[in-house]
Amino acid sequence: MLPRSASLRCYILRQNRTYTTKPSGLRAVPILDDASLTTFRDNAFVPAVPSLLPRGSFSSIPAIPKWFGASSGTPSHPVLNTAYLKKWGSTVVPLEITNEGGQFAQVHQPLQFFLDATELETKASIYLAQASLSDLPSSLLEDLPTPEIVLKAGKGDVYDTSIWLGQAPTYTPLHRDPNPNLFVQLAGRKQIRLFKPDLGNAIFHHVQASIGGAANATMRGAEMMEGAERLALEQAVWEPHSDAFWTAEGLQCEVGPGDGLFIPKGWWHSIKGIGQGMIGSVNWWFR
Repeated sequence: MLPRSASLRCYILRQNRTYTTKPSGLRAVPILDDASLTTFRDNAFVPAVPSLLPRGSFSSIPAIPKWFGASSGTPSHPVLNTAYLKKWGSTVVPLEITNEGGQFAQVHQPLQFFLDATELETKASIYLAQASLSDLPSSLLEDLPTPEIVLKAGKGDVYDTSIWLGQAPTYTPLHRDPNPNLFVQLAGRKQIRLFKPDLGNAIFHHVQASIGGAANATMRGAEMMEGAERLALEQAVWEPHSDAFWTAEGLQCEVGPGDGLFIPKGWWHSIKGIGQGMIGSVNWWFR
């Protein structure tokens, strides 16, 4: 969960930029044997171990077939089902706008504004970022029921739930969350890299030293979204030098529709949306 004080919570790369991730020594995130509550609690939640649920464990989430479809082109890519979602077009949602020059703006607009923008040819980026489900109409929330493991693995305290919708490619810089996080992919694909708390903190301070910065790892703001820090963090995580001390200790995975990843409290992570078309995710922060 990126800080709400940041001017932009997820930076969208739309200037014809592609990622060429170098081979790394990062290990694969372990996959749980099954999606049962007991297995999740005993092997992931209680020991605080990043874990993938078995592939497709959340494919039954109604939002996946209701909110998304496939383009008519070849090859096809995910698109929003605007005919369905326009029923809630008057709902006000938070949007992050990045123009061609990289300037950011955070605004609140009706959902219909976002739906219309996804169908336009534009070099500007419009991202529906960290929209809290508590602000959405109850009829729309029915498409995103809270998973059993979120309600029963711990105290049943759901701190917050957010949705993320935007055109690929997307990029979220290295950060950490104050609560355990269940991240579920709804459409498109994302790659995630994770680092345990002390290692992520070391990476952060290494980057700060390299750029002569003095940012606080516990209080993050707009600097993580732009400028020297954003570029240095991106390179450290996604294009590290072969002798970088963290490459042998990190974890990585790729998720597609219906896949779920558990990110323990305090684990640092960076996420990038890959491929073409619409990318959609939902996550629950819980205790």
